Amino acid sequence: MAIHPTAIVDPKAQIADDVEIGAYSIIGPNVSIGTGSWIGPHVVIEGHTSIGKNNRVFQFCSLGAQPQDKKYAGEPTRLEIGDNNTIREFCTFNTGTAQDVGVTRIGNDNWVMAYVHIAHDCQVGDHAIFANNATLAGHVRIGDWVILGGFTSVHQFAIIGEHAMTAFASAVAQDVPPFVMAHGNRAVPSGINAEGLKRRGFTPEQIRRIRNAYKTLYRQGLSYDEAKAAILAEAGEEHAELEPFVRFFEQSARGIIR
Repeated sequence: MAIHPTAIVDPKAQIADDVEIGAYSIIGPNVSIGTGSWIGPHVVIEGHTSIGKNNRVFQFCSLGAQPQDKKYAGEPTRLEIGDNNTIREFCTFNTGTAQDVGVTRIGNDNWVMAYVHIAHDCQVGDHAIFANNATLAGHVRIGDWVILGGFTSVHQFAIIGEHAMTAFASAVAQDVPPFVMAHGNRAVPSGINAEGLKRRGFTPEQIRRIRNAYKTLYRQGLSYDEAKAAILAEAGEEHAELEPFVRFFEQSARGIIR
C-alpha cells in the first residue's frame, strides 16, 4: 500500500494492500477500496462507500458525500462503484436515500470525465462514457454503453436505455429509448447511434432491425402503446439485439422523448 504521508486514512477503512492514495486525500471509516485502484491527491471518499478493483480516481473528487436531498435524515445509505472505472477531476457522486433503494451504483468499465455529478440513487450500468459536466439528478437510470455529451442534464427519475447517446448540452426531461441519439433543450430524437453499434460489433442486419424499431417508435404514426407492442412482438422472434427495448419498456414510466 502506498499512502502519501499527508493523506488521512481512517484505520477502520478497508484498503487493499496495493492501493495508492495521493497527497492530502481523506478516506473515511466506512470506505472499502479494492486491489489495483489509484486514488489521486485531494480526493475525499466518505460515507458507506465501496470501490472495486482497478479504479482510477483523479484529484479533487468527492465520493460518498450525503445526498443533496432535504429528506435525508442521516440514514446509512451507500455508494457502490464497480471495477475498472476512470473518474476524472472534480466529480461528485452521492450516496442513496431511504426513499429509494438506498444505494447509488456505478458499474464497471465506465469513463467519467471532469465535473460530472451523479446524484443520489442513480443506477449506472457498464461501459458508459460521460463527457465533462454531465449531470444526473436523483433516481436516474443509465443503461450499458450510454454516451452522454458534455453538459448533458438528465431529469430526476429519467431512464436512458442501452447504447443511447446525447449531444452536447442536451436537456433530457423524459426517457430515452435504447440506441437512440438525442439532442437539444429539451432533448428530441435524431436517429439511432449506428456508428457506435458498428464499432461494438453489431451486424448490418441487426442494425437494420434496430433502425426499423426506431421507425416504429417515431415514424409510423403509431401511439406509444401500439409501437411498443409491435417492437415487443419482433423481439419475441429471437432477435437478441432488440432485447434492450424489452428491458427499457419494463422500466419506463415517464414517457419517451419526442
